[in-house]
Amino acid sequence: MTVPAPGAARAALPDLTPGELRRYGRHLVIPEVGEEGQRRLKAAEVLLVGAGGLGSPLALYLAAAGVGRLGIVEFDRVDETNLQRQVLFGSADVGRPKLAAAAERLRAVNPHVEVTPHAERLGAANALALVEGYDVVADGSDNFATRYLVNDACVRLGKPDVWGAVQRFEGQVSVFWAGRGPCYRCLFPEPPPPGVVPSCAEAGVLGVLPGIVGTLQANEVLKLLLGVGEPLVGRFLVFDALAVRFRELALRKAADCPACGPGAARGPLVEYEELCGELPGRGGEEGAMEELEMDIAELRRRKGEGREPAVLDVREPREHAIARIPGSTLIPLGELPQRLAELDPERPLVVYCHHGIRSLHAVRLLRSRGFEGAVSLRGGIDAWSREVDPSVPRY
Repeated sequence: MTVPAPGAARAALPDLTPGELRRYGRHLVIPEVGEEGQRRLKAAEVLLVGAGGLGSPLALYLAAAGVGRLGIVEFDRVDETNLQRQVLFGSADVGRPKLAAAAERLRAVNPHVEVTPHAERLGAANALALVEGYDVVADGSDNFATRYLVNDACVRLGKPDVWGAVQRFEGQVSVFWAGRGPCYRCLFPEPPPPGVVPSCAEAGVLGVLPGIVGTLQANEVLKLLLGVGEPLVGRFLVFDALAVRFRELALRKAADCPACGPGAARGPLVEYEELCGELPGRGGEEGAMEELEMDIAELRRRKGEGREPAVLDVREPREHAIARIPGSTLIPLGELPQRLAELDPERPLVVYCHHGIRSLHAVRLLRSRGFEGAVSLRGGIDAWSREVDPSVPRY
C-alpha cells in the first residue's frame, strides 16, 4: 500500500537552492525521490516527541535528509547516563538542556533545516496544539502517558503517528494512522496499571538498539512524506537484536477502539497517569523474589510429570489471542480483584504475562487474598516461546 505524502496538498513546493541541489545529489538521482521528492521533503514539517534514544537517530537522519522543519518536544537535560545511546549529545553537553544541545547539533548537520524547539512536557492541555502544526508525528517517548496522548492527538487531527519502542534487546516499530488503519489503542486499548512495566533505567537497553529502531522510524517518516513504498500501517514490526531477526504482525482496526472506534469519546484529551515506574518489590532480598517466581524449566518439568498446576494469564485479550500457553485461563490484571472467585485457592497456580512483570503484581494480590501457592512465571509467555514452544508467536 502506498500512502500519499501528507504535505503533498500544499499549493506550491519550495525550490531547491544550488547548495541544496549539491547536498542532496544522491537523493535526486533516485527516480522515486528526484527533485520533486526533495522539494516535498523541504516543504515538510515533522514533530519529534522526545530527543532521547529514539529521537536522536530520528532527528539526525531527518535533518540530513532535508526535512524542512523539525519540531522537537523535550524538557529534560542531558545526563551522563544518556550518552550510551543518545547520539545527539556528547560529554560536553552533560547538564545542558537537551533542546539547546540538539538544535545546535542539527543545525551543524544541516543549516538548511529549521529546528523549532518546544521546551515543554506534552500533556492533555497542549497536545492538540503541538501536533496540529505538523504533517507527521514521530514518537520517540519512553513512557505510556506520552504515547497514549500522542496517539489520541494524532487520531483527532488525522495525523500519522510513527511509533517506536525499545527495551533491553528488543525494538518495535509501527505507523498508527487511524484514517488508513489501526491506531495505537486498537492494539493497546488502555495503559497498563502503574508500575507493571519497567523503565529503561530499570530494565536497561542495549545502546545500539535505539539507533536501529529510530532509523527505521526515520525511514517510515521519509516514505510517508515522499508517498513511496509500503508504510507500516496495519503492520507491527518487532526486532530481536540478539537473534538479528525481524518479525511482523498484522494489525486490524478494533471496532471498539476507545480512540478511533465509532463510539470513541470526542471530549477533552485525557491526562494519562505516568506509568514508566519501578517494578514492585525489586528492592527486596533475592530469596523473597525466588519465592514468588517459578522458572520455565520447573513448569515444564511439572507438566511432564503430570503435576500440572493451574495456569493463569493476566494479559489483555488481544495479547492472549496472539500467543498463549495451552490450557491457561485468561483474567486480565485489571479484572483480577473482581474475579478471584473463578480460581481455586487450594490449587497451585502459575501466573504469566508477557515478560513476567504484571504477573508479579498479580501474585502479590493473590497471596494477599489467600492464594498461598501462587507464583509468577519468570520471563512470561516470551520465555515460554523461546525455551519451550517456538510455535507460539513472540510479539
